[in-house]
Amino acid sequence: MKDLLRIKSLISTEIEALLNQQVKKEAYSSSVYLSMASWCNRNGYDFSSDYFFKQAEEERLHQLKFYKYILDMGGNSISPEITGIKQEYNSFREVFEEALDQEISVTNSIKNIYARCMKEQDFITMEFLNWFLKEQREEEYKARRALELFEVIGEEGTGRWQIDKHVGEIKYNGEA
Repeated sequence: MKDLLRIKSLISTEIEALLNQQVKKEAYSSSVYLSMASWCNRNGYDFSSDYFFKQAEEERLHQLKFYKYILDMGGNSISPEITGIKQEYNSFREVFEEALDQEISVTNSIKNIYARCMKEQDFITMEFLNWFLKEQREEEYKARRALELFEVIGEEGTGRWQIDKHVGEIKYNGEA
């Protein structure tokens, strides 16, 4: 029966496994952003808390897109168990440094899936991934700009308050 179902699947077992790993990575990212939102909230950075709550929701939606795609292609989506989420940060800046690292990690993971799809000539999944690659360009841009606020504004005096205030205003316009 399993072989019969695999014949009806539009993705290979390798691509399915990579996509399920991405489901877990997106769920992990969502949880990390929730933790960051909580830390910011507890430390009085309300605008940054809101920013990270929005990021958490976006990652959750990404997780569901991958999850549903696997199902649509005849595969088996696996609901991931997420553990080991960091709850405490040493500084406001560290939160944003780790947010950028998280986005870079997600981008690299998606690129890895894309490379495997190229090897297998899985053009359908490549087309699906194009949306995520564009999304990651935006997410990395916003994370870098948020981190740059620490250099531009500085953290002394009311600097952290100013950074917190401006984080939610960062926009990406990828149009030339």
